Amino acid sequence: MRPFLLLLLWLLPLSAQKDFLTADEADQVRLTQEPNLRLELYVKFAKQRLALLEQLVSREKPGRSAMIHEVLDEYTKIIETIDIVSDDALRRRIDITEGTKLVAKAEEEMKARLEKIQAMDLKDRSRYESALANALQTTADSLELAQMELKERSAEIATKDAREKKALEEMMQPKDREAKQAEEKKAAETPKKKPPTLRRKGEILNKQP
Repeated sequence: MRPFLLLLLWLLPLSAQKDFLTADEADQVRLTQEPNLRLELYVKFAKQRLALLEQLVSREKPGRSAMIHEVLDEYTKIIETIDIVSDDALRRRIDITEGTKLVAKAEEEMKARLEKIQAMDLKDRSRYESALANALQTTADSLELAQMELKERSAEIATKDAREKKALEEMMQPKDREAKQAEEKKAAETPKKKPPTLRRKGEILNKQP
């Protein structure tokens, strides 16, 4: 695909909606529930934003600084979402080894590409310098997380969640805190219900040969 066509295809959806994902990208995410595959999707979206960014900085043209700022903001939010998806999967004890390796490899490459852009002598740089610095720092932080051992990262998440839970409880009124603790105790003691079934009472499924 020619560069100017790629640029045109991206600028239309970017200007048409305020979210950091296009409507099509959001649909893809909704249809992709498995965390490793979802991480792969977000990496793809981040690379596309970075490719657009490289096109924008390669040519000096009026009004490009606003587009660069917008693309950088979207890229940063995508990287932040990668961390959110990863942390959520680890809380649910889902193995994201495959997805994390993909993220680490991609973010290492994207970090180098952002550093190259940061080193460029761009006349309108002051208009999006903070967004560029934020994108680079967010990528570096996310890369550091992706390079951690998953067990260590899971432990850090658990510690952080416990600390935040304690801080929240300390802000609650004594009566509300006691009620919350009672609810949690009751939930822990309540036996889990068996999943619903369409079989009749006493019916046994035939074993497959």
